[in-house]
Amino acid sequence: MERTLNTANIKAAMDKAGLTQTRLAAKINVSREIVSKWLAGSKFPRPDKLLKLGLALDLVFADLVTHPINEHEPVIAFRKRGNARTTGVYIKKAREMGHMLAPLVAYLPFDKLLQPPALKNPRNEYAYIQEVANKVRMEIGLGIDKVLDFSHLIKRFNDLQAVIVPVMWGKKERHENALHIYLPQSMTTWIYLNLDTEVHDFKFWMAHELGHVYARELRNEEAEDFADDFAGALLYPANLAEQTYNELIVTDDKAKQVEIIRSRADCYSISMISVFYEANKFATANNKEEIELGDYIYKANTNFYKQYETVREALFPDTSPDAAEYIKKSEEIFDTPFFSALRSYLAENGKSAGYIQCILDTPLLDSKELHAELS
Repeated sequence: MERTLNTANIKAAMDKAGLTQTRLAAKINVSREIVSKWLAGSKFPRPDKLLKLGLALDLVFADLVTHPINEHEPVIAFRKRGNARTTGVYIKKAREMGHMLAPLVAYLPFDKLLQPPALKNPRNEYAYIQEVANKVRMEIGLGIDKVLDFSHLIKRFNDLQAVIVPVMWGKKERHENALHIYLPQSMTTWIYLNLDTEVHDFKFWMAHELGHVYARELRNEEAEDFADDFAGALLYPANLAEQTYNELIVTDDKAKQVEIIRSRADCYSISMISVFYEANKFATANNKEEIELGDYIYKANTNFYKQYETVREALFPDTSPDAAEYIKKSEEIFDTPFFSALRSYLAENGKSAGYIQCILDTPLLDSKELHAELS
């Protein structure tokens, strides 16, 4: 299939390097018009120019070039933590996981596989996202100022036939907090949630993945930005953000502002960063002055997290769970059919622990323990 440039990655790399089209053209020794055509998708670089483009932007081939995706190719969405880039290697691995999940579809307990409802024209506009988030809250049966709990999100995923896959990927070894895989052929959605995540972030990532379910047509950074904004609006709607902003703006005392934010975050079981961002999003949308806290808010949020456990620690206090306990808790807490489907598939097809290692992306030793428990 014909190759195309990954213009989203290229533009992001240009912004990071502070390069305009003119400056990039000079580095590669081509005209600005040629670069413009590359970015517009009307022209593809010759091999020597493609190499120079990658060197100029510090992008490897997998990040520089994309192939048209087959209509049945798994659709992948995840954002890496911090400044780590989501590269073609990660996407390829996630797609391979998606292909390996396909045989499990027949073992899911859904009477009829339904296409989850999707937004007609999802877009990153404050008023629109607030409207969508409020409608979802109404569907959940939650008042506009009520706390959105984990159980609400779990039930919503189940109502949409999105299969939750709880995983333990660690905090330092891995970067993914969550992974979204949609299989177009079976119209099934698989949501991987990393249990080695702070409780407040975990709720955000659950809401973030729900945003992907509703906005399937979006791709790459546009999809991630939408999911981020949707999660913030769902967890802390505009009316709460307005109340918080009005409390913050009346004082210049940063310690008092941080305490207001901390109190709100504690009440709604979300991060201080989420509260702060939503207050400032409200300000921007209404042409008001933003609250400036610099690094102060990030340091305060780090201290805030120290009071709480990760989801794994909360579920399995003082222990590293064995396979039986991990499966039992996952099924009870997340009401997921994943392990039941996996158990049936293994029984009928005689797959080895290597299959579990592939679909869960876990060490072989852990996969063997899970295999022994499920077989």
